[in-house]
Amino acid sequence: MSMRAVLEVIALDVEDAVAAQAGGADRLELVTDMAADGLTPPVATVAAIRAAVDIDLRVMLRLTDGFAAGDVSRLVGVAEELREAGADQFVLGFLDADGGVDLAAVERLADVLDGCAWTFHRAIDRAADRAALRKQLAGCPGLDTYLTAGSPAGVDEGLPTLIEEAGRRGEPGYGQELLVGGGLRLEHVPRLRAAGIDAFHIGGAARPAGWGGAVSETAVREWRRVLDGEAARQVVP
Repeated sequence: MSMRAVLEVIALDVEDAVAAQAGGADRLELVTDMAADGLTPPVATVAAIRAAVDIDLRVMLRLTDGFAAGDVSRLVGVAEELREAGADQFVLGFLDADGGVDLAAVERLADVLDGCAWTFHRAIDRAADRAALRKQLAGCPGLDTYLTAGSPAGVDEGLPTLIEEAGRRGEPGYGQELLVGGGLRLEHVPRLRAAGIDAFHIGGAARPAGWGGAVSETAVREWRRVLDGEAARQVVP
């Protein structure tokens, strides 16, 4: 039997979080400043969202636009503050100037997170060599998920890569959950589910009014319905 698909929704505030949970989201990615593709939210916001909902939260660790780590000591301090505020899952990902993984920065943060589960985000879509990045991070403590569209341009372009990577599950570097997001639309779901992908991440798709508007419970519920319907179709008689 196919497992229920995971639906992760980007939340900027308590209102988003409550609507996403009500619509059937399994997990939230907490960020601020989507103009910069999502930065670390204020500790107070994380604490307020933690108090308002009971689903899993993954908090972004990213202080500046782009994929460079920047001030790693400051990131470490922020991670410690967030943990004290109750955050226990995170999202991060850093590249060096050549498009390789910034292993020093990632390992330093993973060390501070001390076993907390975390997602390596769409920096993988900008990496010079995806396979090399995965191999380098294969044993990194806490890393259980890659958020990826398969391409910097989004899921439309990245579908073949996503399907290929899903087929390598279990190989070294491919043991983590494939969380698909970045230009993801409902029409992509059947092909992704058929490839064995069962985790989906939406941001703009949960906001009919755009990033200026809140998460729509109705929009999230429609994603939940489609994902659950696909799950039923994947069940082998």
